[in-house]
Amino acid sequence: MRIRYKKWARPELEASKFYEDEPEKWKGKWKNHFKNSNQPFMLELGCGKGQFISKLALENQNINYLAIDLVDAMLGLAKRNIEEEYQNAKKEPENVMLTRFDIERIGLILEQQDKVQRIYINFCNPWPRGKHRKKRLTHTRQLEKYKEFLAQNGEIYFKTDDDELFEASLDYFEETGFEIIKKTYDLHNEPIFERNIETEHEKMFTEQGIKIKALIAMLK
Repeated sequence: MRIRYKKWARPELEASKFYEDEPEKWKGKWKNHFKNSNQPFMLELGCGKGQFISKLALENQNINYLAIDLVDAMLGLAKRNIEEEYQNAKKEPENVMLTRFDIERIGLILEQQDKVQRIYINFCNPWPRGKHRKKRLTHTRQLEKYKEFLAQNGEIYFKTDDDELFEASLDYFEETGFEIIKKTYDLHNEPIFERNIETEHEKMFTEQGIKIKALIAMLK
């Protein structure tokens, strides 16, 4: 998703208590970054405007979440959405952290010591052109990187509107040693998640009559 530059985003992020501008410093030590004793640590790749992570983190305050995106404007909106959700609930966002980083280089900020138990990938860029497919967040090249920091039996929750990306991703997961434990070609009529938090894209595609594809993959 393209979004206009927002001059307020960078200053607001730098002033935020739940934004980290130098994530490389926390590689292997993310559990120490949160001011709580939570053990579960989960990750959202490409958090966009934060509608998903803001609700997910608020509903599960016993779990710590790191949400990553590359665009300041997106992260600025995510910050505001998180603040709004928590303020409405009269809570402090102590179990969620935002950071700006290139997901293709994710191995520079996470390692096995971080023990990520789950990764959420929601409606990522399908990169349909052949020469760009290696940029897919579910491509084998990326999945091999995630294996470096996923905990034993760690999971990936993946949702997309794109048929071709979904079919290709099924192959990517198999090729890299993940087990597909659940999948659906119509998430809203065949739920596979205990709780499905709709994203902005998900609502839009559903209203257009596009079925949402989803899977849960586990690292064997």
